[in-house]
Amino acid sequence: MWPRPDIGSYVGIENEDHFRRVYQDSFEPLLAYALRRVDQPADAADVVAETFLIAWRRGRQLPDSDEATLWLYGVARRVLANHHRGGVRRQLLGERLRQRLRETVAADPGQEVPERLSVRGILKRMTEPDREVLMLTFWEGLEPREAAVVLGISPAVARTRLSRARARFRELVDPSDTVVAARGQEEQR
Repeated sequence: MWPRPDIGSYVGIENEDHFRRVYQDSFEPLLAYALRRVDQPADAADVVAETFLIAWRRGRQLPDSDEATLWLYGVARRVLANHHRGGVRRQLLGERLRQRLRETVAADPGQEVPERLSVRGILKRMTEPDREVLMLTFWEGLEPREAAVVLGISPAVARTRLSRARARFRELVDPSDTVVAARGQEEQR
């Protein structure tokens, strides 16, 4: 069983009234504080909401009205620090993703268009099992044994199917299609 938060910290009308007064007195100054420290207004709203949620959960620690705003500034400061650390993590993750995309995507995708169109045309003329085993091994980079797992067949059947699919693909290549024909000759070497 998960430990329950201290629900009883705000039992009683006087404590709830105290929180309401603190909220009313401190909301605008805290929002202004957060707006000056983040780039987006929505982030400031999140910081203020998190700050008041913490204040509600720590009800007994909430000082009297005179000191409450100062205490909330301290809480908001820590919430902002967490927000900024999260932003740094998101930026680093985004940079890693962008780097991975740069490595994955060809420098000039326009050079691949004629070849892709030719290959897709040939694949459309093939049976679904042949097309799938070719796409898994060439486009997804899977080994025949890995493609076998995906297709739910034995590795021996996958190797046989792949060999036959390659032969059928070569038969369907139009010799006048110099892009695909040249690429096929390179791969046979």
